[in-house]
This record gives sequence, C-alpha cells and structure tokens, in this order.
Amino acid sequence: MTRLTALIFFMVCSLAAQAQSTGDFMFSGGFDLLKTDYDKAFNKAQLGLEANYFLVRHVSLGAGVDIWTDQETSFVMGVRWYPADPFFVRFRGLIGANDAAIGGGWAKAINDNWRVEAMGDFYFNGGEFGIRAGVSYVLKAKK
Repeated sequence: MTRLTALIFFMVCSLAAQAQSTGDFMFSGGFDLLKTDYDKAFNKAQLGLEANYFLVRHVSLGAGVDIWTDQETSFVMGVRWYPADPFFVRFRGLIGANDAAIGGGWAKAINDNWRVEAMGDFYFNGGEFGIRAGVSYVLKAKK
C-alpha cells in the first residue's frame, strides 16, 4: 500500500469515528491525577464537571464547575478546539478562583456516546500545571 493510499484510508476511518458533530452536547467529569501544588499524597483533590455544546464539529463552548477540597468552588467557562481528532486544545476561565487555564488533551471514543479523556492544563495565576483524567457522554443532536 502506498503512503498516499494509507493516508487516505486513515483519514476516511477517522471521519467515520467522530463522536461529535454540530449541535451535539457533551457532558464530562474528571479529576486531577497530578497537580504541581500537591505537596502530600491524598492531601487535597480537584474535580471538574462540565457541559459542552458543539457550535461546529471542531469547536465547542463549555460551562461547568471545578471543585477543590481546600478552597472555594469555581464556575468555569471555556472553549475547546479539535484541530485533529482525537486531540483538542482548550482555554478556560475559572470564576471564583480568579484564574484562567490553557491546555490540551486527548479524547478517545469508546462507542458512539462514551469517550475517555486525558488532559493537561497550565493555570496562569500561580503558574501551576495539572493533569486530569475523566469520561464524557455525547448527547447526539436529532438530525
């Protein structure tokens, strides 16, 4: 198989494996596996819950909440851009923590609705970095 044929084959397969499209909602939850401000194992935790609406197939707007065990809960608003599935880049504003985060991640579809996600975020206020893992459920738009 030539390289061009292989490239076309993988591109067609990736288009068929899409887990989201315009008008879909995605509900996700995840927790921080590692964060640079963790100084003792199991001393504190951070959990995130969010909902995303896909404006177009590669861009979603999201809102949610981040919950910390050692400080206030933050309302979160953000955007995700999928330049090449399954990878995405995201920007989030955390209202309550008065912070913003930029990061990237990977979302692997398990089936038509469920996916597993892993992401890393850099928090501007304090220069912290976190690695988060979670799951998402895609609620497909009626076509």
